[in-house]
Amino acid sequence: MSTATKTTEAQDLAPVSTESLAALLLTAERPARPSALSTSLTFGWRAVLKIKHVPEQLFDVTAFPIMMVLMYTYLFGGALAGSPEEYIQFLLPGILVMSVVMITMYTGVSVNTDIEKGVFDRFRSLPIWRPSTMVGYLLGDMLRYTIASVVMLVVGMILGYRPDGGFMGVVAGIALLIAFSFAFSWIWTMFGLMLRSEKSVMGVSMMVIFPLTFLSNVFVDPRTMPGWLQAFVNNSPITHLSSAVRGLMAGDWPGTEVAWSLGWAGVLILVFGPLTMRLYNRK
Repeated sequence: MSTATKTTEAQDLAPVSTESLAALLLTAERPARPSALSTSLTFGWRAVLKIKHVPEQLFDVTAFPIMMVLMYTYLFGGALAGSPEEYIQFLLPGILVMSVVMITMYTGVSVNTDIEKGVFDRFRSLPIWRPSTMVGYLLGDMLRYTIASVVMLVVGMILGYRPDGGFMGVVAGIALLIAFSFAFSWIWTMFGLMLRSEKSVMGVSMMVIFPLTFLSNVFVDPRTMPGWLQAFVNNSPITHLSSAVRGLMAGDWPGTEVAWSLGWAGVLILVFGPLTMRLYNRK
């Protein structure tokens, strides 16, 4: 009885031939490789879901912009323009640029956090377009930039800001700002891959962002600055972007400033995009 049972089990567990196994695995048609667009949008949706599950991430795009608008309007408005209502017309587009550019650094922090958790090891094993993971981060953050812009505009209008460019001028200004911020965020993705901790990413980001945003025409006209400082401020990408957004919202068409802003955005992507992907592939 026992011998018969063992013989039956041995027959049941006989090795499967290579041909039969291949036929079993290839019975269904292999799914097509996902496109670069679909994988990028998938990772972008992942970034949006992270905001949904951790809504505290929206603090920097809601409370922080409101604080910036209120503080600078009432702190400097009377001294620089005679009244907060007059100053808000000049300040709001500039402070909008400053706030959105400053929150771009959280892209690098998110990348660094996922690296520490080992998530990127799984991403690299997937048969997808390699840059889609980075592009997805940036696409998700574009939602945060839009929320910050809308929040600041609402607060500004409550304080007396009136965009002469109307709805289309506001939309054009925000679209230009988001496009530039998308390109600017590639710097922080590179730092997120390069540095060892999220604190290091935030520290280096602050060292770059603060001088770049404060040494611009966000708060005051650079004509009142010393000549050597004007040379830097007038050629700063933040100055060009601030002037372009301010002009679009005022109903003008600052073609030169818009071209400079888009040119800077293109340079940032061409320089830091390949550097980021080189680090990503080698890390």
